[in-house]
Amino acid sequence: MAITSANQLELLQTAEAVAREKMIDPGLVVEAMEESLARAAKSRYGAEMDIRVSIDRKTGKATFTRVRTVVDDEDLENYQAEFTVEQAKQYMADPAIGDMFVEEVPPVEMGRIAAQSAKQVILQRVREAERDRQYEEFKDRAGTIINGMVKREEYGNVIVDVGAGEAILRRNEKIGRESYRPNDRIRCYIKDVRREPRGPQIFLSRTAPEFMAELFKMEVPEIYDGIIEIKAVARDPGSRAKIAVISYDNSIDPVGACVGMRGSRVQAVVNELQGEKIDIIPWNDDQPTFLVNALQPAEVSKVVLDEEAERIEVVVPEEQLSLAIGRRGQNVRLASQLTGLDIDIMTEEEESKRRQKEFEQRTQLFMDTLDLDEFFAQLLVSEGFTSLEEVAYVEMDELLVIDGVDDSTAQELQARARDVLEAQAKAALENARALGVEDSLVGFEGLTPQMIEALAKDGVKTLEDFATCADWELAGGWTTVEGQRVKDDGLLEPFEVTLEEAQNLVMTARILLGWVDPADLETDDGEEELAEDDGEETMEAEA
Repeated sequence: MAITSANQLELLQTAEAVAREKMIDPGLVVEAMEESLARAAKSRYGAEMDIRVSIDRKTGKATFTRVRTVVDDEDLENYQAEFTVEQAKQYMADPAIGDMFVEEVPPVEMGRIAAQSAKQVILQRVREAERDRQYEEFKDRAGTIINGMVKREEYGNVIVDVGAGEAILRRNEKIGRESYRPNDRIRCYIKDVRREPRGPQIFLSRTAPEFMAELFKMEVPEIYDGIIEIKAVARDPGSRAKIAVISYDNSIDPVGACVGMRGSRVQAVVNELQGEKIDIIPWNDDQPTFLVNALQPAEVSKVVLDEEAERIEVVVPEEQLSLAIGRRGQNVRLASQLTGLDIDIMTEEEESKRRQKEFEQRTQLFMDTLDLDEFFAQLLVSEGFTSLEEVAYVEMDELLVIDGVDDSTAQELQARARDVLEAQAKAALENARALGVEDSLVGFEGLTPQMIEALAKDGVKTLEDFATCADWELAGGWTTVEGQRVKDDGLLEPFEVTLEEAQNLVMTARILLGWVDPADLETDDGEEELAEDDGEETMEAEA
């Protein structure tokens, strides 16, 4: 068909119709038509020619032009689309490199193959524009709830029509054994939106903790208004969940507001989540107090927090143990997720046995090392003394408060403790030297003989060996393996060396060896402080 014989307005009408159907800019469709006509023209005039087509947005008239660019003599490669300054002087008054010479060429007739190719170009451009529109529409909606209609189910994954496109609800993001039929209405959380070659991919979820938080935001006006904040959510999808809330208005009870009149608000969320039981817990900045709340409905007798290891020990009465742990460990697992702590639960009897064992061990330590009778050793342990170092270097007044201890007795206790410590240090140093420890490590400030002995047993025998150690190798730490927190024992962990102390020791060793320039550390510290200051300013600005 010849372009000249076609109704020129049909181009614009077709572009507008396609744009309305696909909900994209008509200009993009016209540009695709221009590109397709240009391809057809190149197949007629030659692929090396720079043929361009312009469609008038008002009349629909298509203008075909040939463009040639002025280039330097050495850069001339395409004789059909480029020419030199000398060649350009035949067509242009004062040509310069980079100028373009544009001349109109006759329109082409499109054969069947050219027309088919033009159609493919237009469809491709329209598809790309449609995908871009979908991505732009949904990229900012990640983290929100969307309503859709089930289209079909593929291998357990549900394809959902969300209006302007399709989204996928994977089988592991469904609650329990949910099943859907075509045309069922469904409400989901937009977990992620990705731009991919095959088009934007919208991933939905009904098991994400954020889904429950967004549902409460819809049901509880106080949460939407910011009066109540959801601080943490932990879910066992389809079975049970815990949600921690805090109120910034003393006159509003956060738990009561989330429950609603006769449980109407929480029941609406429960119904959406297929009957998932929800415990609403008041948030508390004090972790032990918050944990006691999180373990509801179980009653807790005592809580011992180890902040460094992010672990917490909970003591409960014997009859409350099964309730605190929950069916298949569900209650304690959700409480752990909610607080971000590893929780060890024991009964009062188990805790009593453990304390008794520790008491006996410390009593025996003082009896063996200080040559004390059992009664006096027990007296020391009862007063809170746990090690020889405490007895040797504690203030004299703290020993004098013990019944039956006078000045001479206190001095004798400290003298015995120091003698034992000195003997232990001497023996440890001799063992370390026997293992091959060099003087560079022995003379390093900050390491005791016992520490040096422990390092030597692990093959750390020189200051260079010590400087290559990582801080966690010395102080220990925790790593997550397949979702479980695993303890990494440190070489100096028995001596209660913290991660920060280990970092300082290793860095000092590297400075002494000349591996690190102290000036660089000062610069890094300055940059970190500056970054922290900038971060604080940014947070203040956002607030």
